[in-house]
Amino acid sequence: MLFKPSPTGREWGRGRSFVMKVLIATEKPFSKVAVDGIREVTDKAGYELALLEKYTEKAQLLEAVKDADALIVRSDKVDAEVVEAAKQLKIVVRAGAGFDNLDLQACTAHNVVAMNTPGQNANSVAELVFGMLVYGVRNFFNGTSGTELLGKKLGILAFGNVGRNVARIAKGFGMKVMAYDAYCPKEVIEQAGVEAANCQEQLFDECDIVSLHIPATPETRQSINYDLVGRLKKGGILVNTARKEVIDEAGLLKLMEERADLKYLTDIKPDMDAEFAEKAAGRYFATPKKMGAQTAEANVNAGIAAANQIVGFLEQGITKFKVN
Repeated sequence: MLFKPSPTGREWGRGRSFVMKVLIATEKPFSKVAVDGIREVTDKAGYELALLEKYTEKAQLLEAVKDADALIVRSDKVDAEVVEAAKQLKIVVRAGAGFDNLDLQACTAHNVVAMNTPGQNANSVAELVFGMLVYGVRNFFNGTSGTELLGKKLGILAFGNVGRNVARIAKGFGMKVMAYDAYCPKEVIEQAGVEAANCQEQLFDECDIVSLHIPATPETRQSINYDLVGRLKKGGILVNTARKEVIDEAGLLKLMEERADLKYLTDIKPDMDAEFAEKAAGRYFATPKKMGAQTAEANVNAGIAAANQIVGFLEQGITKFKVN
């Protein structure tokens, strides 16, 4: 723990009101139900809640964070400049699983605890995987004959909260399921009724479809490349609801030009979106914006979890979901 919060969470005032201020800063706002739920949590704790929604300039965020004790964001960038501007900030929570939009080094340097809310969006992302898969195997509903998911083998790369939900849903479709996770023991995967691969190469070798759920780290960036995806069977499908950065876009596009049997489905529009749309027409689909957490339920779950984690930290020093 970076510092010890006060037992009451009220002793941080230092010349201003002793009431804690929680700022929700969201370019893509939470739903009203989610905000109401967050407000209920912060009101009960005696905190002030402030909203910065649909902001269009970073300067607006820099101004808003100046007197915030706690910050809740979604995909909003909390970089070193934001952390430096937030002189009172003690905790920032990314409402969602990924946290690559938080500058963890800057947070640590300024004694700010950074957290995420793992698991709150997991079912939403998992359901999106199958929404895109059904769309993809039916040839994007273009009127031609497609295929079914029944009996196909699905490979899940990373067996965290989302991966486990993907496995659960896949079984309902009657699919065979295999998973690989470098940080999850094979026994844990097998206990979930899923075949455990020995390596990610085996996953691509043996599966008809591979769904990505890995974070963007120095080890994973551009790791999904020409050689790895090229191991997929004929008619293979790659699904990415993880992070754009894990894809070697140039390598994947080259492969799809060479292999007209492959499809790529994603809710993170690639930098090379126009090239994919042109050169892999009819085999490529990307949503206009990232859609994994875009359900009412995930919106509410992640927002309220963030609020509860803030209160838990400020009142009791709980750092269970700290990522820095």
